[in-house]
Amino acid sequence: MCQGRDLPDFNREGLAIIEKLKKIGEKIFNIYFGIGVVAVGLLAVLVIFSVIARYFFSLSWKQLAEFNVTLFAFTTFWGMGINVLKGEHVMIDILYDAVKPSVKRWLSVMNYIIVLVVDLVFTYQGWVYVGVAGKQISQGMEIPMKYMYGIMPVCGAICAVCVVIKIIEFITVDISYFAPKNKALTKNDAPNA
Repeated sequence: MCQGRDLPDFNREGLAIIEKLKKIGEKIFNIYFGIGVVAVGLLAVLVIFSVIARYFFSLSWKQLAEFNVTLFAFTTFWGMGINVLKGEHVMIDILYDAVKPSVKRWLSVMNYIIVLVVDLVFTYQGWVYVGVAGKQISQGMEIPMKYMYGIMPVCGAICAVCVVIKIIEFITVDISYFAPKNKALTKNDAPNA
């Protein structure tokens, strides 16, 4: 087995570049995730504020209500890419874990190719919709609807990048990545009470 010090210079340089790219990717993901966290936090604060204002003080603002709806849509679509990268999408684990790891790799690749196709259709249709309805002025915030509807194609494009990253990861990662993660519990697994 070749040790790190025994590698030719071009291999060490290649590994150094890969490590730098991983660090850059982690920083980009942290910013991406941070934006989502701030948006969800802001949404929670604004919804609580608007509920308290409405029920205790009989105050309501159409601009705030519309902004809350827009922010809710943003957090939903922004989270698509995060869920793809974190593997937090819906999956039937019991069936997936019954398959050999070597087959899981290609099932995962096919799954994400389907996700990519659906996401690209979503992004394209969002783009078309922004072109059609984006010129209207919103009733609450009184801004062009393209800023509200633009959330769909922008977040769809970001999600598409995340899906491609995940497909590349599935193809290049070690087969142990696909080992079963969930174990079916039996009576013998239950703690003695």
